Amino acid sequence: MSDTAIDVRGLRKTYPGGVEAVKGIDFQVEAGEVFGLLGPNGAGKSTTIGMLTTTILPTAGSARLAGRDVRSDPIGARQVSAVVFQDAIVDRSLTGRTNLMTHARLWGLGTTRAKSNLERVIEDFGLVDVLDRPVGSYSGGQRRRLEIARALLSEPHVLFLDEPTVGLDPRIRYELLDVIAGLRASTGTTILLTTHYLDEAERLCDRDAIMHDGRIVASDTTAGLLGGLGDHILELRTDDDPHQALGVLRRNRIATDDAFIVGSTITIPLHDRPARAAIDAIDALPPGPAQISATTTRPPTLDDVYLQLTGGRLAA
Repeated sequence: MSDTAIDVRGLRKTYPGGVEAVKGIDFQVEAGEVFGLLGPNGAGKSTTIGMLTTTILPTAGSARLAGRDVRSDPIGARQVSAVVFQDAIVDRSLTGRTNLMTHARLWGLGTTRAKSNLERVIEDFGLVDVLDRPVGSYSGGQRRRLEIARALLSEPHVLFLDEPTVGLDPRIRYELLDVIAGLRASTGTTILLTTHYLDEAERLCDRDAIMHDGRIVASDTTAGLLGGLGDHILELRTDDDPHQALGVLRRNRIATDDAFIVGSTITIPLHDRPARAAIDAIDALPPGPAQISATTTRPPTLDDVYLQLTGGRLAA
């Protein structure tokens, strides 16, 4: 297997009618890495996953999974990968054991290997006590754990998790994240995670790519993405025209080109400047269109990175 588990170059998808869902993206994921594909609904994440899992035919470009081309060798690409989609595909009328063994047989695993792998995944995912119950009686978190366990039965080199925690309550979501966090340590599997939950990316991913309108607009480690905004940002709320206020702040060198506006709030990355110095400079401005009604300083988040790059919220 190549050291590069996922190699995407110029990948593009245009649907009938000229709708461009993915507009020529490039990224690579190394073996054993956890890679986050971030963006709101409609950014192109699910179409990208569809092309990588061979369920959607790319319009142009290439994608390889452990060296297997998804267009010219889709069977080979499927053999080295597995996917957990947003919507559950386990049969609720069957027991967890039957779901797993049926998947193992469909995948062509021999009986001995299937049983060995089943025992390992049910232990790893805490499914021992519910394995012989109908899946319809499982909680949402138990069903998601069963979905991931099913995907890992075939020992894939690459695992795709497409919005794995959508619809789960906070406690169950946190428990599932803990399970996912332990996957790499226990299996060494390369994981590509799509999400619009920022805490998931910050907790699980080695690197992130931010998607917007079908394009990747930034890619780096979480620390690298946040570092572009500095250690702290200054949020200012104005009751006047925020665009005029931002213009005044820029002319007085209080804000730079990377400041941005959302509603009536102006966000200013401070970089190496002390927050107190920026606030004092604002207080010293003469009366005019930069009257500020509230100020807040805080560390930046990935949502701030997305807002600065695109003008829209990540968790949309």
